[in-house]
Amino acid sequence: MTDRPFRWGLLGAARIARALIPAIREAGGEVAGFGARDPHSARVQAFAEQWDVPVLGTYEDVVAADVDAVYNPLPNDAHLPWSVAAMRAGKHALTEKPVALNAAQAQAIADAARETGQLHLEAFAYRFQPHVDRVREIAAQDLGEIRAVRGMFGFHMTNPDDFRWNADQGGGALLDVGTYPVNLIRLLLGEPAAVTAQARWTPGGVDLGLSGTLEYPQALASVDCAVDWLHERSAQRLTVVGTRGVLDVDGVFHSNTQQPTILRVEVEGQARTEQVGPGNGYARMVAHFQRAARGQEALRFTPDDAVAQARVLDALLQAARTGQRVPLTP
Repeated sequence: MTDRPFRWGLLGAARIARALIPAIREAGGEVAGFGARDPHSARVQAFAEQWDVPVLGTYEDVVAADVDAVYNPLPNDAHLPWSVAAMRAGKHALTEKPVALNAAQAQAIADAARETGQLHLEAFAYRFQPHVDRVREIAAQDLGEIRAVRGMFGFHMTNPDDFRWNADQGGGALLDVGTYPVNLIRLLLGEPAAVTAQARWTPGGVDLGLSGTLEYPQALASVDCAVDWLHERSAQRLTVVGTRGVLDVDGVFHSNTQQPTILRVEVEGQARTEQVGPGNGYARMVAHFQRAARGQEALRFTPDDAVAQARVLDALLQAARTGQRVPLTP
């Protein structure tokens, strides 16, 4: 067995890749290089110099390179083809959320992982933050039976050229920031029985804001998300209400925190606050993925989990478009 560092190839020079490069290095990995549609452009060369990362060429060159894993932060419509291409080329794949445009594409990625024997993980780095582990513990141990969960995440998208304004590329609030509260609700409550939703739409069919309800046998969970909220910062919050108490957390979806995250808990009339963190969820995610790829531990979140996530997102969008309650079959 070689002792060389775990080698990563990056697709594109997206903003989120700037979080992964230091995370890979912190986790003991190596960024072998990245690819771009136009590897000779001034923007690409500037990115390479800024981050001291070689330009491997095109996306095809990255997939063919001597790397252990490929990170895919491309626009949402490019997740399926390039993550599957990476796995079929013998590389593990870490794909930015949402894993694909819909559940059928997510299933195709999961099938490719099974067929090739390569690992695939949907890159929800927030899940690896220590405060999320603590949220799950408090919800399970302190609050009694959960009756309601509310998750919200929104910001103000100002770049008119952002692909998230394009419906064909999987744009809109739900597939961007709405994925987070949906994901955390699923971590807390499992899979919903049905959903309802309403949305505000652009003329091009992109949801500016969406509010939805996930139905469970003994609980209701709500999601609020938008790309036209606050101008200066994002708004994100989680509230969990049980038969014994309540938990509130601001900033719950931050994947790299420089300050502790504050958890406000009230159980049977007794209030307390807890401070957790700070933490770098990106580095924790990368370190976990590298260990899993080397057979040192099991992957915490499987490709099937990403398929289940996509099914809920599909149902919420269908409910918002039709105004109908959408059941989710097991």
